[in-house]
Amino acid sequence: MRVRVEGDSMRPALVPGDWLLVRRGATVHPGDLVVARLPGDPEQLIVKRAQWHGQDGWWLESDNQRAGGRRDSWDFGPVQDIVGRVVLRYWPLLRRR
Repeated sequence: MRVRVEGDSMRPALVPGDWLLVRRGATVHPGDLVVARLPGDPEQLIVKRAQWHGQDGWWLESDNQRAGGRRDSWDFGPVQDIVGRVVLRYWPLLRRR
C-alpha cells in the first residue's frame, strides 16, 4: 500500500509530502517504521517507529517528540493494530537541503 506523510512527528527521517511503500502484515522488528491505526480513531493511520513489543502490543514513538500535535504511545499506550512495515520512501526521489 502507499501512504503519504503528513506532519512533522517523524522528522528528520520523514517529512511532510514523502510517499511510502508499506508492506501489509509484514514482520516488525524494533527500530522499524510502521503504519498503524490510531487508537480511538481506527480510520486514521499513523506512521511511527516501533520501539519494543510487549504483551499488550507495540510501543510506537515519534522521532520528533517536540513536533506540534504529535501523538504516539506516550499518549495512548501500546498499539496492537499494526497495518504494515514501511519498506521504502519512494517520493520525492531526491530531497533538497
